[in-house]
Formats: sequence, structure tokens, C-alpha cells
Amino acid sequence: MRGAVILIAFVFLFLLASLLIPSPMFPGSFFCTLIGGATNEYAGYLSAVFNGVFYGVVLWLVFVVISKRLGEESGP
Repeated sequence: MRGAVILIAFVFLFLLASLLIPSPMFPGSFFCTLIGGATNEYAGYLSAVFNGVFYGVVLWLVFVVISKRLGEESGP
């Protein structure tokens, strides 16, 4: 449950950051370029969603690994 809250928080944090930062961020801008010109009017929003999901999942995985290691060290 705690991991899901962390995942959602990181996704929304990076989604908002991607929307507020005026320069394109990797990998969202890269994926929008691969998709093509059909998404020009939604490219900023689509890029923000890609960035939010990508960076949210990466940081969630880091959180899971660190919490498991700390759990193993403080075990019985």
C-alpha cells in the first residue's frame, strides 16, 4: 500500500514538473518525436505523461529496493 502511494506521488510530481518546465525533457520528448506529427497540439501533455510515468516508476523501484535492503538489515 505504501509503495502505491509513493508511485502515485512520484508520477504526479514529475507530470507537474514536466508541464511547468518550458524545455523538453527526455524521454517524453523523444517518445513524442517517435509518434510523429499527428500529436503536435497534445505533444506537451503527452510528453508530461510519459515523463511522469517513466521517472515515477524509476524512483518507485529505487524506493522498493532501498526499503527491502533496510528491512533485511533490521531483520531478526
